[in-house]
Amino acid sequence: MGTMTSLIEPITLRDLTIRNRMWLPPMCQYHCFDSDGTPEDWHLVHYGARAAGGFGLIIAESTGVSAEGRISPLCTGLWNDRQEEAWARIVRFVHSQGASMGIQLNHAGRKSSTVPARPGQEPVDDTHTIPPGHGGWIPVGPSAVANDGLAVPRELTVEEIEAVPGEFAASAERAVRAGFDTVELHGAHGYLLHQFLTPLANHRTDEWGGSFDNRTRLIRRVVDAVRAVIPEGMPLLVRLSATDWVDGAWDLDQTVELAALLRQQGVDLIDVTTGGASHADIPVGPGYQVEFAAEIRRRADIPTAAVGMITEPAQAEKILDDAAADAVLLGRAALRDSAWPFRAAHELGVPREEIPYPGSYARGAWR
Repeated sequence: MGTMTSLIEPITLRDLTIRNRMWLPPMCQYHCFDSDGTPEDWHLVHYGARAAGGFGLIIAESTGVSAEGRISPLCTGLWNDRQEEAWARIVRFVHSQGASMGIQLNHAGRKSSTVPARPGQEPVDDTHTIPPGHGGWIPVGPSAVANDGLAVPRELTVEEIEAVPGEFAASAERAVRAGFDTVELHGAHGYLLHQFLTPLANHRTDEWGGSFDNRTRLIRRVVDAVRAVIPEGMPLLVRLSATDWVDGAWDLDQTVELAALLRQQGVDLIDVTTGGASHADIPVGPGYQVEFAAEIRRRADIPTAAVGMITEPAQAEKILDDAAADAVLLGRAALRDSAWPFRAAHELGVPREEIPYPGSYARGAWR
């Protein structure tokens, strides 16, 4: 079998060259037990293992730009010096293994202060929102409209909305100081930036709701604010849900239009996912979101990364060979196998000298 060139081919975005096309997507760990949003040894080992395991780009989990912007009280943040220093330690180790590292910045909006999605965590009332007095806070959103199973959020004032881009920019500045190679903005999965995009959550009648221009105003302003404070040579990624899977809501055509606008504003790649704004009947199956990455890549003329039940090396290789995406993100597969890229290269016959095994793992390259 010949060399598998597509998965191990480097990719350059602005001044950043990433060693291959096999990336770790942001996945919440819900593991800040000992501090308020500061990553711990768990995060060092989690991300470090995947860097040593051959992934090209490690994207750190959804990280709150403020305490109230976290998905849960156990989620990471990047709004103070202690968090910045803890992240810097993790980034240094990831770099020592030859991988690049990004961080996903997020404000969870109406999906904040939720019960962590891990065993042993139970709701304190009839919703999955943790109320004040029990370690939580009051969530906010574009409108006072609840997400399925969560508490009704408080509607943001215009002044509060206008402050959001600055929060993202401040966290992005910290990300640069911590040594991250790229920043990803979370505009998907029903969190605040996506909430403004979708009429399922945004019922406003002012300049922040209604028309496409109004609903996309916040994410466009966040992009401008972040692009202004990160280095010119640092790529900026945005994660978008390409569809809500609900008729009359956010859909592929609007995503394509937004992606084209963001490209003009200095976004370098769209991390394409779907859903999250409301309960929907989603046809889940192997590679079920890849077609959206392909359409956005083609129609908006912007690089994309594909995610969604991509589990097998040949499947991942075909996505790249078909020009459906520029990189593949391995989520659940990476949780099961921290060295998935090495297994992929081994199974697909890549010569061992082309596989960046750490010295201590070199015997894994032997046939």
